[in-house]
Parts: sequence; C-alpha cells; structure tokens
Amino acid sequence: MFDRQIHSCEDARRLARRRLPRMVFDYMDGAAGEGFGEKQNRRVMQDIRLQPAVLVNVEHRSLAVSVFDHQSHRPFGVTPMGMCNLACPGADLMLARQAARFQSPVGVSTVASTPLETMIETAEGHAWFQFYFSGDGRVVNRLIDRAQVAGYRTLVVTLDVAEVGRRPRELRRGFKMPFRIGVPQFIDFALHPGWSMSTLVNGRPEMANFGGPHGEFDRTETRARADWDDLDRIRQQWKGNLVVKGVLNTSDAIRLKAAGVDAIQVSSHGGRQLDAAPYPILALREIRAAVGNDYPLFFDSGIRGGEDVLKAYAMGANFVFLGRSMLYSLAAGGQSGLQKMWDIFSDEISIGMAQLGMTSLQQRPQALLPRHTGYDRVAATGSADG
Repeated sequence: MFDRQIHSCEDARRLARRRLPRMVFDYMDGAAGEGFGEKQNRRVMQDIRLQPAVLVNVEHRSLAVSVFDHQSHRPFGVTPMGMCNLACPGADLMLARQAARFQSPVGVSTVASTPLETMIETAEGHAWFQFYFSGDGRVVNRLIDRAQVAGYRTLVVTLDVAEVGRRPRELRRGFKMPFRIGVPQFIDFALHPGWSMSTLVNGRPEMANFGGPHGEFDRTETRARADWDDLDRIRQQWKGNLVVKGVLNTSDAIRLKAAGVDAIQVSSHGGRQLDAAPYPILALREIRAAVGNDYPLFFDSGIRGGEDVLKAYAMGANFVFLGRSMLYSLAAGGQSGLQKMWDIFSDEISIGMAQLGMTSLQQRPQALLPRHTGYDRVAATGSADG
C-alpha cells in the first residue's frame, strides 16, 4: 500500500506526482507566477525556530483546541479547496468523514466536487461553507441561503481573488474546468492509467454546487467589483459565524474586525494569487499585534508538517488549516493516505509539544527568527509555561 511509503508531506507529494497526470498535479501544486513567493514563504517558515524547555512534566498532552463554540480534537482542520475529487474519486467525502471523526472543521469550497448539503451531512455538522463573490449577486445570495438551510453555522468569504492569479504551470498544461481534451492531455492521461481509469469509472469531477437552478460558475470570472458594501450585505444576511479568508494587511484586518467579522484567516491562498505577496507567517504576527490577543485568527499557507503548525500558533494563530498536504496524501493513498498524513501531523505536533514543555496549545510556543533573516527575536504571544 502506498500509505506505507508516506512518512512526511514530501513523501506524499512525490507519490502524488507519480500517480497524477501532470495537468492535474500542476493545478494542485502550482502557484502564481513562477512560484517564487510560495518558495520564499516556505523558507521563512523553515527559518523560524522554536524554543525548547526541559524538566517540564509533559506526560499528558492534549491536542484539543476550541474553535468558536466547539472543541476540535486536533489543532488543525482542512482549508476550503476546489475540485478535491481530482486527487482521487470521493476525496471530498473522505475529508468530510475525517472531519466528523475528529470534530475538526473542513472547508467546503464553492467549487467543491460534492454538493454542500452532502458534505455537511457526512461531516456530521463539522463543515464550514466557503464562497467567492460572483459577478451575479443572485448566485451568491442563493448559495448563502442554501448553506443556511443545510445547517452550516460558519461562512468563509474568500476575498483575495479579485482576479484569478496567473499560474503558468496550469497554462502550460492547458488546465481547464471542465476538461478540454487535446492531444497533449490525451497522452498525459494515457501515461497515468491508474488515475485515468478510476476517474473514468467514477465520472469526471464537476462543480457540484452549480448547474440548472443553481446558476453557473466561471472560474476565471472577475470579482473586481466587490467592495465593503458587499461585505456589509453578507454580514446582514448571514446569521452565523463569519470568517474572512485571504488577509495579509493589518489595516484590512482592523477594518474587518470593526465591520463585525467574527474571525480572520490569514492566508496567501497558498501562494496561488500574488507571487509578490508578503510572507503569510510574518503577516500573521503583525495582524495579531494589530487586532489584540482576544480576536480569533486562523492561518493557512505553507504548512507542511506538525512543527509548522506549532510555529503558526507561536505567531498568534488560534487555529490552523491544512491544504496541499491533504491533497497530496489523498492522491497518494486515498482514505488510508489521508489518515496516514493526519496521524503524521498529530504525532509531530505532540512530539514537538513535549520538546517545548507544553501540555496544551493554550500555552503558546516561543519562537525566534535568526538575525540573518532580517528580523530580530519574535515577540512571543505566550510562553511554554503559560
């Protein structure tokens, strides 16, 4: 079984690259521009150091974290990702079942391959619905109404896609949704028969929340007209928790807090939107200082292991969301691959906590940045002893 070959995120990525057609892998793995911003964010993440502590009784450690009004059994969830079923048939439902098992939130993308109603039922309520602004405001309103009727309690509004980022790796492979098959794509699929046959048998992934009475979705549609008035209307329409995703600017964060947004998800969209964007992990520290210690901040982008999760908590996150690592593991080994990656993150976090003298994530790790990065010692938002 491929899951036995997974011991890290990079193992899963390597196996996913082997199994997936290049068109699909480059869609999943690619970033804006030439990917410099994504690589640099990973480098900054790697440069962050965590301060160990010794002779602390850490025999009993808890990975549970409170998110809004419920307890997640793990300090991480799954960020909204479109067309997850490209990784393997049924990937969306595998993520939802994992969310139900650990009571950890799974983001359900506007462009999920599985209807939003099915996702929250499978996740046993532990699903958050994410949507993009649309040129047709009626489509947005219908989606929000559908989510409320389906029982969603948290809405995630992604704001960093005014225009879809230009991703050369996708363009070179001719990635389109729905697929447009030419000679290069036919050869690509033929060279990856395992994926191609399973996709043929199960049916190609579609945008399950659209079509017929639910309207249409154009992945490349401009959303440049969206403004603060649109956000105000959504705040009035949505009665549950409202999260805004894709924030890297402290001024925006302060204004979003004042506008009644319940939490901010600091994110660079995994480096897929703006190659020259600020480093999200450092933006998280700055936004935490700007909004104060009590305001909920979530984080995604560049998380590839359990110690990265601890670094995000050290920088001020209240919860962390995983993205590509989950897709790699699904592509590599399906449900068993996903479980293996979930266990790897859990083990690395628990072991890291033991090294840092922590028994729970209510005690924030203490982080440092080497001076050669251009930043002095990070002002810790907490310490290993609380």
